[in-house]
Amino acid sequence: MKLLVIGSGMMGSAAAYDMARQSHVDAVTLADSDGPRAKEVAARVNRITATKKVRAVSLDASKEKEAARLMKGHDGALSAVPYFLNLGLAKAAIAAGCHFADLGGNNTVVRQELALAKTAEKKGVGLAPDCGLSPGMASILGGELVRRLDGRADALRLYVGGLPEKPMPPFHYQLVFSVEGLINEYVEPARILRKGKLVTIEPLTEPEDFHMDGFAPLVAFHTSGGTSTLPESFEGRVGECFEKTLRYPGHYDLLCELKELGLFSSEKMKVGNALVSPRAVMSKIFEGKFAGKGPDVCIMRLEAHESVKAPGVRGLLGGKLKGRVATFTMVDHYDPKSDMSAMMRTTAFPASIVLQMMCSGAVEKRGAVLQERDVPAEMFLGEIERRGIRIEYKVE
Repeated sequence: MKLLVIGSGMMGSAAAYDMARQSHVDAVTLADSDGPRAKEVAARVNRITATKKVRAVSLDASKEKEAARLMKGHDGALSAVPYFLNLGLAKAAIAAGCHFADLGGNNTVVRQELALAKTAEKKGVGLAPDCGLSPGMASILGGELVRRLDGRADALRLYVGGLPEKPMPPFHYQLVFSVEGLINEYVEPARILRKGKLVTIEPLTEPEDFHMDGFAPLVAFHTSGGTSTLPESFEGRVGECFEKTLRYPGHYDLLCELKELGLFSSEKMKVGNALVSPRAVMSKIFEGKFAGKGPDVCIMRLEAHESVKAPGVRGLLGGKLKGRVATFTMVDHYDPKSDMSAMMRTTAFPASIVLQMMCSGAVEKRGAVLQERDVPAEMFLGEIERRGIRIEYKVE
């Protein structure tokens, strides 16, 4: 199996590391517009995996034809670049006959990719957007929870967060993935199910307290993108479906204030002789102020509440929230041996696994590959736990 990773940042380097460690992967190409950085990362991955599987090449990911030429000869390609490049890369993958996965990050772009499904299917190509932590692993396992409750649930609730292990004031946060993807979560609408129907709501809304043993109190709130295609897949079968991001309370308050001030707006304004958008300025500020080298932790708790029908009781789907509750819980920490953050492990490894499943035929679907529907969850669980990421399942 020959695989391509586009982007040699945090997630791309972690994906290349995961691929290089698999015996069925013969070679990994790591592409980036910054050629020297790609070479440095490839050399580091080869060193820590004790292989020579990874080679580096230069690629401008915005040039669709160049990307297609590089993709030819590869079984699969993973995009680990900002979300706005993913539609062009998906088109390039179809042209090259190469399976494609990405880390998502934007509802509109994902829907544009999925609109290519029929063309991709005719070429025998699988397209799997939104293959990170959430959406991605959370979608796969959220779908499995609903299946284990006989395909219907009153509620499917996803709580996910990447946090510093030792939060420091005044921000109580450190940047653990793309700043563009981070801000997008805070400004785009969130897509959820209410009473079995798909609705959109504002991000940074409906905060609730969240508690987990071993952690200080957290706040959970709606952000964009986390549900991916779950609402369409479960409309009419699940009453309530949402994904909420976890943060320390002080950081959540800061985000709300910044948004209220208009500092996430993409609308340009004139400052002196220059036209700038507040969002572009905040991106630069976030990169500086939220940068940190301290160890991080990723928390994921997924809950599916069984739909129990009872005479005279009206719940989300005509039932009541008194049946079984099935949960998947994960707490993952920075790994000092590989020098990889928890966010790198829990985002890049799932994407790498799904791409490898498409290339091996374990995921048989071609065209649009939806995580909650098309990825075999039991096999995925085995693969993710083989990589040292523990997922606990309970029914209460």
